Amino acid sequence: MKRLTFMLAAVAGLAISASGALADTTLKMVEVITSPPRTEFLKKQIAEFEAANPGVKVELVSLPWGQAFEKFLTMVQAGDTPDIVEMPERWMGLYANNAQLEDLGPYMAKWDDAKTLGERAKQFGSTVNNTQFMIPYGYYVNALFWNKKLFKEAGLDGPPATLDEFVEDSRKISALPGKYGYCLRGGPGAFNGMHMFMNIAAGKGGYFNEDGTSTINDEGSVKGLQMLADMYKNGLAPKDAVSWGFNETVTGFYSGTCAMLNQDPDALLGIADKMSADDFAVAPLPVGPSGKSYPTLGYAGWAMFANSQHKDDAWKLMATLLSPKDNLEWAKEVGVVPIHNGADQDAHFKTEQFKGWFTELSDSSKYEMVTPPTHLENLGNFVDQVAIKNFQEVLLGQKTAKEVADQWAAFLTKEQQDWMAKNKK
Repeated sequence: MKRLTFMLAAVAGLAISASGALADTTLKMVEVITSPPRTEFLKKQIAEFEAANPGVKVELVSLPWGQAFEKFLTMVQAGDTPDIVEMPERWMGLYANNAQLEDLGPYMAKWDDAKTLGERAKQFGSTVNNTQFMIPYGYYVNALFWNKKLFKEAGLDGPPATLDEFVEDSRKISALPGKYGYCLRGGPGAFNGMHMFMNIAAGKGGYFNEDGTSTINDEGSVKGLQMLADMYKNGLAPKDAVSWGFNETVTGFYSGTCAMLNQDPDALLGIADKMSADDFAVAPLPVGPSGKSYPTLGYAGWAMFANSQHKDDAWKLMATLLSPKDNLEWAKEVGVVPIHNGADQDAHFKTEQFKGWFTELSDSSKYEMVTPPTHLENLGNFVDQVAIKNFQEVLLGQKTAKEVADQWAAFLTKEQQDWMAKNKK
């Protein structure tokens, strides 16, 4: 009898132990805009979450940014979906329009930190069907880095204020031995910056006319694309810039190879680590013939997959990462403008190096922010693959700027008008 009692007790103990093990939840999380320091910081924030939430573990999958679009799409098509994914704005239309993302509205309604969440976060995270499928963790706003030493060496005393000055300053700096005026980005991630210069040259922001026809092949837009091609052809940018992505352009700037770089605050992290604050500054982007400029305002955030089996825990992790405290730390680490009201008053953002971005954000009469049409289902493939190949063809003289702009316009017009018809706009 004692033996039976002991055996029953042992079985019960094993059952309790097994149920305890089964009670642990593992959340799968995918990040796509990766770098070693960034990934380590995210792991630190995840570890703090796990310590505060016993029984919840997070499996982090880090995809290399250059191939992230294709690799993540392959994962999803194979049924290997995460609970949470880092969602660049231009991917949202693909996954949200295919009913693969969870509506975060009900979660936000019960979220205390939503009280300080800026309106941009609510607006930009709900561009598809007016549904909050994503919450941005910060904003990527383009401004102009300029190397004070190289400018002085070329006889220049300040950054260019206009597009014509931008080209002329690039020409003067490129006359210096082994130096170039502009860190052109022709590889992964090139589209937003390239399209920004097209908008500035055209004196018109955005992508579409009211009828859904694309503006990307307007005469001014084509001139902007041709301007970049001419700068490359005439040696105002390094020859291998045709394939440069983020890391190469940033390295080109802090190494002193080229004197100007249009980038978001995330570039400041690497540059400030390699250059003295006295040797560079960040200015607003030059204006075009219209007297206005059109900085690209991109963003990324966290989204939940609709087929997650652990939605409450997934939201708990998202809410932690998006809290005012964690978001401010994240913004400082990865170089984005934070999402909560009042965060811009932090001492970190009150330096000379952030001046260009906040000037653009505060002067809406001169700087009109342009955000990608994230509602379009095929925007991700177009921006991350098709447009890059075509841009390189223009730079190398294999196609004319007009030919490529017309191809882009045909694609974007069809996408927009199909969307308008479907949504009865």
